[in-house]
Amino acid sequence: MLGLILNEAEEAMSPGIGVPGRAWTSAALLIAATGGLALGVSLLFGNTGINIATLVLLQIAAVLALATFSGNSGIVSFGHSAFMGIGAYVSGVLTMAKGVQATALPQLPLWLQAHELSLVSVIIVTAIVGLAVGILSGFPLARLSTGSAAIGTLAFLIIIHVVLIGAREVTRGSQTFYGVPRLTTVYAAFALAAAFIVIARVLRDTPLGLKLRAARENEVAAAATGVNVRRVRHAGWAISITMAVVAGALYGHFLGAFSPKDFYFDLTFTLVSMLIVGGMLTVTGAVAGTILLAAVVQVLRQAETGIDLGAFTLPGVFGLPQLGMGLALLLTIWRRPLGLAGLHEAGPDWPRSKMAPAVPARRQQEEGGALEVRNVTMRFGGLVALDDISFTVPTGQVTGLIGPNGAGKTTLINIICGQVRPTTGNVIISGREMTGQPPHRIAAAGLGRTFQNIRLFDRMTALENVAVAAMAKGHSPAMARALALSQLQRLGLAPRAGELASSFAYGDRRRLEIARALALEPRFLLLDEPAAGMNPAETDELIRILEAIRADHAIGLLVVEHDMRLIMRLSDRMVVLNKGQKIAEGTPDQIRSDPKVIEAYIGSRRASH
Repeated sequence: MLGLILNEAEEAMSPGIGVPGRAWTSAALLIAATGGLALGVSLLFGNTGINIATLVLLQIAAVLALATFSGNSGIVSFGHSAFMGIGAYVSGVLTMAKGVQATALPQLPLWLQAHELSLVSVIIVTAIVGLAVGILSGFPLARLSTGSAAIGTLAFLIIIHVVLIGAREVTRGSQTFYGVPRLTTVYAAFALAAAFIVIARVLRDTPLGLKLRAARENEVAAAATGVNVRRVRHAGWAISITMAVVAGALYGHFLGAFSPKDFYFDLTFTLVSMLIVGGMLTVTGAVAGTILLAAVVQVLRQAETGIDLGAFTLPGVFGLPQLGMGLALLLTIWRRPLGLAGLHEAGPDWPRSKMAPAVPARRQQEEGGALEVRNVTMRFGGLVALDDISFTVPTGQVTGLIGPNGAGKTTLINIICGQVRPTTGNVIISGREMTGQPPHRIAAAGLGRTFQNIRLFDRMTALENVAVAAMAKGHSPAMARALALSQLQRLGLAPRAGELASSFAYGDRRRLEIARALALEPRFLLLDEPAAGMNPAETDELIRILEAIRADHAIGLLVVEHDMRLIMRLSDRMVVLNKGQKIAEGTPDQIRSDPKVIEAYIGSRRASH
């Protein structure tokens, strides 16, 4: 598991991975804006301005560490401030002068004494510590659902706080930890903020970032697209915590003296507020929200002791900065739920003029492959949802699956796709036993699918929706984008590749979902009521598309549908379920005339018609 996480982290942080130039341009613009603002404040307010600029730059780094995980995964972390505390104490101990250390920490273990490391050396050490802590803490976190994971991060905050207080020999407990050399200059803070801007912005468009965002948008669809949700969350968390620990180290060297309460709820509230106000879904939002709320806090801090207006004086209000942040947070959630930046990053949009797809050659399927359902039975207590179901979906043919509501079709689909394990029976894909495997492994084995209720990654572009599947298949980012554009072109959606999926009309959303499934290069494609909600013209277009897919890709299609006109016209063979049992299997003509099917599903009047 450690090797898999490190591979994802290495892939995500590699600048040569094929990230579009817009990510680098966006990062450069944010660095320039941040540096210009820091320089302006420093020149305008002298030494006070330098201190303010240094603090804001460190806050930007800390918020970006939070955004690297929370913004991409959708899981709000309340524990990052505590991990910053780990970095502050580790770096403080390792850089403290020997004489001060003997006085402040008389019971410090021998192996931690008298290191007196430089700032650069201690950053390397804290980064290693942060990666180890991130990997270990990520094991339980990656197994939790989105809401539960957020509560889990709160548990980390409390646990680490208690440990910092309890480890008196190293941390002085709840007393002030003093004697930390103030090594963090405005230049060091700017270098850290700039590095984190690059990491956060570039990671967003790497395979790891795209997979994380896909899981954020729809976990079920991401898994069906081949994304190992646990693995990518674990890798994203480890990278984010490494950044938080390093940010905490420089923050500690800026403060010079601190205690565990400096890394507790107040700092958590500040970081989360800055991220949400600016917009947690973008790096631009994280930077903008930090700068805005930092400015608000500075103004309110001056007003906290009262304001002298000459003729009269406004009394001071204790806690005014926290009150201001709280109001800003509430106002943002009310008026702009996605934050000030929304979904917009600094820099150019997708360069549509450079998006001509390279259509790959037709892929030949190996002969004899089949999706086999063997003697599948599913019981829920005393209810038998499926009773000894068997059929085969060969490549190069369309197999229709029909049945009235309650026949067991949805349960069977969930079993085939790995969302449910059958009570007995087997699912085999091209000779490989897949029974009980998780959805992402079944997708990797060659099964693509669409959903009855469309599941797209709405806050990602059409190109990103499809490219995620190609990357999950193992293609490089450049090849994945080419394959994604090829599928979008095939489905008539290439001109809208740079648009958000949420802006698509119903019929286009159906086609986009099919394009994403095809980007997996599946041996078999399961379409769950693809014509649901379509008008006759859209249904005819869908039939044309599916017939072209069968001809061009030579894959096996399993189509679940209530539209009899579509399913009879499209299918080579059909399977009919009723009350959890298979009551018929054969060609469309055989099914149309089968008495059991007529009685259970089609109806005598429709059959004669």
